[in-house]
Amino acid sequence: MSKVQFLLLPTQRTTHSNSQIVWSAIALLGLLIGLALWLVWSPSPLRADSPARPVSAQSRPQALIPLNGIAQVAAGGLHTCALTTAGGVKCWGNNSSGQLGDGSTTNTTTPVDVVGLGSAVTAIAIGNGHTCALSIVGGVKCWGGNGYGQLGDGTMESKNTPVDVVGLSSGVAAIDAGNGAYTCALTTAGGVKCWGHNGSGQLGDGTMESKNTPVDVVGLSSGATAINAGSTHTCALTMTGGVKCWGRNNSGQLGDGTSGDGTSKTTPVDVVGLGSGMAAIVANGDHTCALTTAGGVKCWGNNGFGQLGDGTMESKNTPVDVVGLGSDVTSIVAGVSHTCALTTGGGIKCWGANGTGQLGDGTTGWDGKSTPVDVVGLGSGAAATAAGYHCTCALTTTGGVKCWGNNNFGQLGDGTTADRNTPVDVVQRIEYLFLPAVQR
Repeated sequence: MSKVQFLLLPTQRTTHSNSQIVWSAIALLGLLIGLALWLVWSPSPLRADSPARPVSAQSRPQALIPLNGIAQVAAGGLHTCALTTAGGVKCWGNNSSGQLGDGSTTNTTTPVDVVGLGSAVTAIAIGNGHTCALSIVGGVKCWGGNGYGQLGDGTMESKNTPVDVVGLSSGVAAIDAGNGAYTCALTTAGGVKCWGHNGSGQLGDGTMESKNTPVDVVGLSSGATAINAGSTHTCALTMTGGVKCWGRNNSGQLGDGTSGDGTSKTTPVDVVGLGSGMAAIVANGDHTCALTTAGGVKCWGNNGFGQLGDGTMESKNTPVDVVGLGSDVTSIVAGVSHTCALTTGGGIKCWGANGTGQLGDGTTGWDGKSTPVDVVGLGSGAAATAAGYHCTCALTTTGGVKCWGNNNFGQLGDGTTADRNTPVDVVQRIEYLFLPAVQR
């Protein structure tokens, strides 16, 4: 019996050892399969060779945050633009003629970049349907509507990206664009050149023929220090502090003591009583205003909505004082039928038409205000202002932009098309890039 047991024991040990080997192999195989599956499905950086799953632009979440880093803001007929501190240009609002400069004709309620102008721009100017920029080397580029040659490129074809103004690749100190489809430039030599629509003599070259390249303003080849283009009239500030205007004069906006459709001037005339002592000039619609060196404001021309600010609604063909603004004003802007002033304390006051809330005082009404009212929330903190047809904007001391008034094309830049009678922030769209979580 013992022998039998002796013979069987080795056989049982061999069978048991073989079973252990089989089960160990199965366990090892299962471990390897599990490890492989973990490597496939794990989000670990060990899977460096696995490309990220693409995320479509439509699926990326967007946020609207206040626009910042702005050095200048300009408002036109139905669109607005900003110059960034880096020297780039962004625009928003109506784009039917390509005036936003982004290569399209699509309206937008938030800022888009102007093609090719990401830097080296020092100033911008806006007309009704066109925009212009002054480069760091003193050259001028324009884009948008060009039916009257207001882009100055020698054609009358609209452009949705910037083109060079003929003959003005350098030597320009300042630019301005009129709501009446024309543009003017102040040269470094103190001369004035204009181009575009000229039906009322607003180009100042002694004719009423439109020009698609710059022409000299008669008598202003030198001696000018600032220019401002209105709707159909233009004005210049001279080095002696005097003011000269030319163009349409139906409401006395030239300030020479005459008025009426037959009194338009195709060359500059002196504004009565303003031979000296002026620091700045603005023109729009059918009215004009000047800032005195003492910080006061004087206006003349059409006053149907109180835009002269003298407490009446009677038009004037010579300058009158704006009520309550005899000093402490640092800059002025004019919309088509309203006017605004920036004070030394960084506050903004406006007067005139208010049908879409462009005065910013929290009210709306086309009867207007014939004396200045405070813009809500901007008693301080403003660094500059801009006025369009029926809207107004402010550049804040922190580099942001706020706008109010008419917004039917998104020209307020707040992401909507709703009019505002108090200031709202201009916002920019920010896309968040992210990868969706991987399910284990």
